[in-house]
Amino acid sequence: MRRMWAICRKELQMYFYSPVAYVAFAFYFVLAGFFFANDFLYSMTVDIRPMQSNMMLFYLFVIPLLSMRLVSDELRQGTDELLLTSPANITEIIMGKYLAGVCVHLLMVVFSLLYPAIMGTYGDLDQPVLWLSYLGLFLLGASMMAVGLFCSTLSAHQMIAGIAAFAMLLILWMIDWLGYSMFSSGRDFFEQFSIVQRLGNLQKGIFDLPDVLFYVTLIGLFIILSIQMLGRKRWR
Repeated sequence: MRRMWAICRKELQMYFYSPVAYVAFAFYFVLAGFFFANDFLYSMTVDIRPMQSNMMLFYLFVIPLLSMRLVSDELRQGTDELLLTSPANITEIIMGKYLAGVCVHLLMVVFSLLYPAIMGTYGDLDQPVLWLSYLGLFLLGASMMAVGLFCSTLSAHQMIAGIAAFAMLLILWMIDWLGYSMFSSGRDFFEQFSIVQRLGNLQKGIFDLPDVLFYVTLIGLFIILSIQMLGRKRWR
C-alpha cells in the first residue's frame, strides 16, 4: 500500500511539472465557463444539468489528454524496465498511476462546484439532483480514466494512446446509437452499456445502485486489463 501511494505521489508531481494538466484544465474550464455563461447567465434557469451535459462532452477530449502518458511515457523513456523490477508489484504500479489520474480528475470536479455555487445565489438548487449529478460526473470521469489508463499500456507513443482512448470512449459513449443503427430492436439492450445513458437516474436525483455498480465494474475491468497488459510486457 505504501509503494502504491508513493507511485501516486510521483505521478501527481509529473502531472504538474509538465504542461499537460494545465492545458487540460485550461481547455476544460474555459469551455465550461463559456457554456455556463450561455446556459445560465442568459436564461437564469437554476438547473445544473444543462451545463453538466456539456462538461461531460468535454471529458471525451480531456480524459485521454490526462491519461495518455500514465504508462506510455514509461515505455517511451525505457523506465518501464526499472519500474517493473522495483519492489512494487504490477497491481501497485497500475493502481498508483490510476489513483493519480483520478485525483487530478477530482480536482476538476471540485473546482467546477464554483458554477452551482454561483447558481445558488440566484435561487434554490435541488440538492439531491446537485450532489447525485456530481457523483455521476465523478464516476463517469473515473471510469473513463480507467479506459485511458488501459490504452496507455498499449503503446509507447502518447499520441497513439490518446487517440485509442478517444476512440474507445467514443464507442462506449455512442454504443446505444450504434447498436440501434445495426439492430433496431436492440436499443434497450445496448443502452445498458452506454456510459452516458447510465447517468440518467443520477441526474434526476435518483440513486440507483445498479448504475453505480456499472461504473465500478467498468473501472475494475479496465484496471484488470491494464494489469494484464503490463504483466505481459514484464515477461517479454
